[in-house]
Formats: sequence, C-alpha cells, structure tokens
Amino acid sequence: MDIMIVTGMSGAGKTGALKCLEDMGYYAIDNLPATLLTNIVDLDPVHGKKLERVAVVMDVRGGTEFEDLFKALEGLESVPYTIVFLDASNDVLLKRFSETRRIHPLDGAGLRVTDTIEQERRVLQPLRERADVVIDTSSLNIYELREKLRLVVPDLRDIRTTRLTFISFGYKYGHPIDADIVFDVRFLPNPYWEEGMRELDGHDDIVIDYVLEQPETVEFVNRFDGLLELILPSYQRERRPYLTIAIGCTGGKHRSVVITDTLAAGFRARGFATSVVHRDISKK
Repeated sequence: MDIMIVTGMSGAGKTGALKCLEDMGYYAIDNLPATLLTNIVDLDPVHGKKLERVAVVMDVRGGTEFEDLFKALEGLESVPYTIVFLDASNDVLLKRFSETRRIHPLDGAGLRVTDTIEQERRVLQPLRERADVVIDTSSLNIYELREKLRLVVPDLRDIRTTRLTFISFGYKYGHPIDADIVFDVRFLPNPYWEEGMRELDGHDDIVIDYVLEQPETVEFVNRFDGLLELILPSYQRERRPYLTIAIGCTGGKHRSVVITDTLAAGFRARGFATSVVHRDISKK
C-alpha cells in the first residue's frame, strides 16, 4: 500500500488535490484524525479490491497539536508514504477566503482572516518541515495542480533517487515559497546593463555566452554543483524524493535563467530526474 498524506494551509487547494488523486485511482479520505492513521493499513478491501493507494487529508481541522500525527508516522515506517504540503502566499489565501466566504478553521475568537492565516502558518511549520513535497498553489489552477501531482505519483514506490526541480525567479517578484534551497546570483555581472541584451533573456545565445564567460560564474557553478552533489545522498537517506532549488536574480530573466539551465543540464546528464521552471522569464 502507498499512502499519500495531503496537508497544508487552509485555502491552498487540499480539497481539489484530493479529488485529483481520487481520479488517479487513490481511495480518498478527508479530515482523518491522526490517531486513525495507522489503522489505514488494516482497511478492508473496497468492493472486493485490495486498497493499494490511499490519499488522506490531515490539517488543522483535526487539531493544532501534531504530536499524535508524528507518533502515527513513526508507526508507518514500514509502509511507503509521502507527505505533500500545499501552500500559497498570504495574499492569495486571503483572496480565496474572500471569494468563497468560507470561515477559517481557526476562526474561533473573531480574529481577522489575516491573523488566522498567520496563526495557521506558525502551527503548521513543523509539518511543513516534515513534508516530502511542498507545492505552491498561488498561481496554479486545478489543471496545473493535477499535473504537479502527476509528477509526484509515479515515484512513490522508488525513494532511492531524488527528483530535482530547478526554478529561476526574480527577487522583485518574491522568492518561491516551495523551494528547499534558495540561492542569490545577483553578485554576477548583469547582462541587463549591456548594450543589446536588456530585451533578451537567458535563452538567447549572446546572454548565455556573456554570463558563462564570467570567471565568477564558472567558479560558482562548479562549487554549487559540488555542494548539491554532496548533500543529495543525505536527502535520499531522509526519504526526500524531491528537492527544489531556486536560483534568483533581480528580474528572473537573465542570470538566474542561465545558471538554472546550466545546473539542471549537468545533473540531467548524470542521470538525475530533473525538471526546470523559469517562473518570471516572461514578466516585464
């Protein structure tokens, strides 16, 4: 049996994610109490069919203390499970609550929604740190969320390798909240200030050549590549099937794009399952 535990911020899309997983063949359970988690492995067959994949949503509706959940997880060590944490920016969560007019689960003292969101974020932080995968749904629709989940599902049975996602971004638009590692490459010479490069991006040959010919770039790529290779075995030992590395520059169009593509190509050539996202390359 494979178990997918879906958790995260209220309004981040857990209900939609559960429906997507149900469509993928999971037996879906919403708002499962932590004390019942270990009982899942003993569930009777449904319609005579053994349950091979179970997806459960567990969040603050079941309480704000997660000691019982962590104890339950210790009891699942012999069963493959993955914790997926759905997150979104505070502004997006606030907008979603405003649009749906839903009451926040922690709204028991007449607090403002902004206050309950901050409270929930603090409460969930230990669970977020325990998660195998963090998905930022701030700019995702339900179809894009489904595709994100599809990347998670096929690899549940194989945790011997770590899938790498490299994201380029611009600091002026904020850093990706689902990143495990964030690195700032604004120390590199900026093609934006070079004649003829401002309107180009990190996929244009002239920009690529400019960035990669800088001595600082060569040394940085070699050292950062070596650092990632050093820590990857530890992520694998800790059951972390996914590692998201975000590389940021000022606008997310030039330096971060080149460095992201260069690092990703190196790990892909060594056989790692690698994907690339250029979050801000099309922004003005």
